[in-house]
Amino acid sequence: MKIIGLDVGSKTIGVAVSDLLGWTAQGLTTIEWNEESITSADSKLADIIAEHEIGKAIIGLPKNMNGTIGERGEASQRYAAHVEETHGIETVLWDERLTTVAAERILLEADMSRKKRKKVIDKMAAVMILQGYLDQK
Repeated sequence: MKIIGLDVGSKTIGVAVSDLLGWTAQGLTTIEWNEESITSADSKLADIIAEHEIGKAIIGLPKNMNGTIGERGEASQRYAAHVEETHGIETVLWDERLTTVAAERILLEADMSRKKRKKVIDKMAAVMILQGYLDQK
């Protein structure tokens, strides 16, 4: 069973997918969506789930540094419940504190331009969320 990793923002969702054995995460794409319309990414996400035969979703949970759940965390919780209900797969919320910061650092070290970083940062954060989960298994 493959696992999908999602970095859910207010305008985009970074997507990563595991290999069949669940050892590595690969960045797949970034889906444009509108958080105000929770269903706006459903068809693209359904296509990815079907194409890659996904059985579980790991969704980044942005906690505050003190471990509490803020507004963004609550939005991720709502989206996780939506994914489970709509796509019929198990979801796991994964602490994503500092993944975007770490992804930005990696891309800076790779000397990637600001314009290119903006296009891949969410996908890279999704890789880090999913790989963190896979490494813990």
